[in-house]
Amino acid sequence: MSPDDIKALRSTLGCTARELADALGVEQKAVLAWESGELFPTKRLVDKMAALGAAGPSSVPRRAKGAAPPPLRVLADPSLWALVRKLIAHKKLRDEVSRLAEGYSDPADD
Repeated sequence: MSPDDIKALRSTLGCTARELADALGVEQKAVLAWESGELFPTKRLVDKMAALGAAGPSSVPRRAKGAAPPPLRVLADPSLWALVRKLIAHKKLRDEVSRLAEGYSDPADD
């Protein structure tokens, strides 16, 4: 699949690079690298893109502008784990974060 094919697919699906990446289970930077010709998708991903193209625009989940990334992507972020280590190591920081968190709803309650 050429860079132009991928751009055409996104146009046909009416999706952003981020939305296509989410639908494929890859990082947005991978889609952008494919479109620029820096990298090329594997056969498995080419097959997934062909299936998305055949299924049409409704096959790509849309994400509201500014919406949080999928939970698994957040868990893969090294900066999250650096923050967790700091929270574990510093009681004062935990106390401050606890006070700040009181103003936010718990997603488990939703």
